Amino acid sequence: MCFHACKGILLVRLPNFLLALAATALVVQAADLPKNYATPDNLKDVINRYIAAQQAQQEALRGARMEVEIDAQLPNLEKKGKLKVLRVISKFGKITFDPIGRFIGDPIVKNEVIGKYLELEQNEREKGSIAITPANYKFQINAIITQNDGQTYIFRLTPKRKAIGLFKGELWLDGATGMPLKETGQMVKSGSAWVKSLRFVRDYEMRNGISMLKHLQSTVDVRVFGKAELSADYSNPTWQEDEQAARVP
Repeated sequence: MCFHACKGILLVRLPNFLLALAATALVVQAADLPKNYATPDNLKDVINRYIAAQQAQQEALRGARMEVEIDAQLPNLEKKGKLKVLRVISKFGKITFDPIGRFIGDPIVKNEVIGKYLELEQNEREKGSIAITPANYKFQINAIITQNDGQTYIFRLTPKRKAIGLFKGELWLDGATGMPLKETGQMVKSGSAWVKSLRFVRDYEMRNGISMLKHLQSTVDVRVFGKAELSADYSNPTWQEDEQAARVP
């Protein structure tokens, strides 16, 4: 186990044998455990908090609206495009997008990059067979970061099967709430003749105890056009209930 401290941040890298070591006959009093000591039980607690947080997050975001600014390009063709949309989550959890303003750029980028991305977003990754749960993934602890008396748990995710929507990568969790802070990875199966591979980074931010998507960066290997790059910034969240209340005289 390696400890590294820098500017108030403590990072603990956890090799594979650590969990096995924690399960040996060595008995350590709880009061003597270091703050970042990882045992099967407390890691299981973090994962359980995350599963509960997913449900709370989905419920809290029903009726939410966010502005999304999307920049995309096809580097091999030297083509670019920008589009601003309103991302709407219905009270039933369905995601739709409404354009705000007009598209700027090449129509190929609009149709073949941004359009495909919006279609993928509408598939509701969190539902059913592709949810990030122990039923679909192996969770392996990579590191624990301690900063300002809070902890971030970094798990390596390995899908238990190859299925559309599952990915291999990392999941960063807030230790106190279980809310996601970051997801990175590569899809193990695209499910599309258009896409050869897809890599992504999703960054979240905490708002009133709920984790909300802040930024997405994605690189897609497209069979016809080569590499496609896309970034999306999410901002100005509002809720239908708040808007209705504001209109009441």
